[in-house]
Amino acid sequence: MDNQKKEPQELIVDTLIEKSVMKQMVYDNTIETFTTIKSVLHNLANDLNASIKNTEKRIRLEYRDRGKFDAEIRIAGDILVFSMHSNVFKFDRDHNIWKLPYVQENRLNAYCGTINIYNFLTDSFKYNRIDDLGYLVGRIFINRENHYFVEGKRQMGFLYNNFGQAILDKESIKKIIESAMLYTLDFDLLVPPYDLVKIASVAQMNSKIDNAKLQTGKRLGFKFNSDDVLEEK
Repeated sequence: MDNQKKEPQELIVDTLIEKSVMKQMVYDNTIETFTTIKSVLHNLANDLNASIKNTEKRIRLEYRDRGKFDAEIRIAGDILVFSMHSNVFKFDRDHNIWKLPYVQENRLNAYCGTINIYNFLTDSFKYNRIDDLGYLVGRIFINRENHYFVEGKRQMGFLYNNFGQAILDKESIKKIIESAMLYTLDFDLLVPPYDLVKIASVAQMNSKIDNAKLQTGKRLGFKFNSDDVLEEK
């Protein structure tokens, strides 16, 4: 029966069944991927620590499970936070993903779960500097068929045309995490421009003295956005 000939309640039921089942499949794949990410992070920390056991203890990696949707790994002065969103998303109509035959054949393939990877300074958490900034290093998109792609900085970004072919398994997850770690280690804290910090209020000074809360970020005051996503080499 054509959709135009169906009663509104029939359309509501059909749409609920189709989209709800699809979104549940996406969610299941995403949560399973995130569970694997936690396992890979834990194993990587152990493996890398074994290789640096006779060197400075302060550079040892530390893995921490922060709950169902969050996990982190501390790498010396940096922390990578992996955060899964509990909802399922569809891409905006201008996104390149809509040009792929895989998505054009079935638009439901464009619905994805999302896992974000953020880079923070270790001291931001250590000293509870709640105004400090973290930066999105990459994000993983997973659909109902467990196909995926990654948006991110430099080597983190994979080509969109792999979507519909690449299956997200443990080995590919490990490569994504290693790429994020390498990018983070090469992404240094820069001195902010003089004019940005030449004036400070009494409140800022008191806040710094009391809680060490003067805002800090690796690119504070510098342009840092999506302009180098998939293009930086």
